[in-house]
Amino acid sequence: MNTSAAYALPKAELHLHIEGTFEPELIFTFAERNGITLPYPSVDALQRAYDFTDLQSFLDLYYAAMNVLRTEADFAELADAYLARARTQGVVHAELFFDPQAHVARGVPFETVIEGLWSAVRESERRHGISAKLIMCFLRDRSVESAMATLEQALPYGERIVAVGLDSAEIGHPPAKFARVFDRALAEGWKTVAHAGEEGPPSYVWEALDLLHVSRVDHGVRSLEDPQLVARLREERMPLTVCPLSNVKLRICDTLRDHPLGRMLDEGLVATVNSDDPAYFLTYMNENLVRVQEEADLGRDQLVQLARNAFEASWLPRARKDAYLAELEAYAA
Repeated sequence: MNTSAAYALPKAELHLHIEGTFEPELIFTFAERNGITLPYPSVDALQRAYDFTDLQSFLDLYYAAMNVLRTEADFAELADAYLARARTQGVVHAELFFDPQAHVARGVPFETVIEGLWSAVRESERRHGISAKLIMCFLRDRSVESAMATLEQALPYGERIVAVGLDSAEIGHPPAKFARVFDRALAEGWKTVAHAGEEGPPSYVWEALDLLHVSRVDHGVRSLEDPQLVARLREERMPLTVCPLSNVKLRICDTLRDHPLGRMLDEGLVATVNSDDPAYFLTYMNENLVRVQEEADLGRDQLVQLARNAFEASWLPRARKDAYLAELEAYAA
């Protein structure tokens, strides 16, 4: 499959942090609008700071940039900008993570966050031809009590949120810490996902499966270190929302040639490709797909399988999945 064909391939994106789509130009626009002085003199100076050495160095800048998000309009414009860009890359369905604790801690009300994001999501299909859903994430480096309080705040907006997740700094914050919160989320009818096996060990993936009862594992690249875990993931057809260029940017692996994505497919795992925090890694969906094709030696059939896996792993109704899959197969043919 050539580059232009990979670009036009119908896609679903399942691992996308909406705060991670915050382009430098938009950060400066919101800062000026909200009367906030940034610690960078220009867009170029801010972008030069995107030289991350690990996950934590990225998170430090990621949370600092969020400070300019203040109003419902800010959140709506942020989400709408991603959805507009994603459509130009062939994305037809997106499931968006958001981190309310990071905003509430700054004094931004929960309802400001959810109302702003929802106004973009509910109009996404009409405006951009993309179906979209919201996944509320808990910050694993904060307390269980904070996560539970966030869950309580979200209850009045339950129909707007398809699932809850777990993200942020992984090392030292195992999924088991949040079992009680996820039990409550499941009882309220939400699905669950969790970042596991990115920097953390395979045992974190086991905990996400057994204690958080996840429907998908976000990242999961270190799962290949544990043959028993690989066998279980294959048997259960557990989707893995993999972010190849994010893993390289954050030094999870050195290059795409070292990335385990190809091995995941060879092992029969339900791997998908996603962009994670594309504004910070300078790589949206198409850049991920084209570069894994070129640098990880993935062939046409593997790219189509990755796209097929994502539609199957999405939380679309069965009829919509089948419609998108038919579109994918027609294009691939």
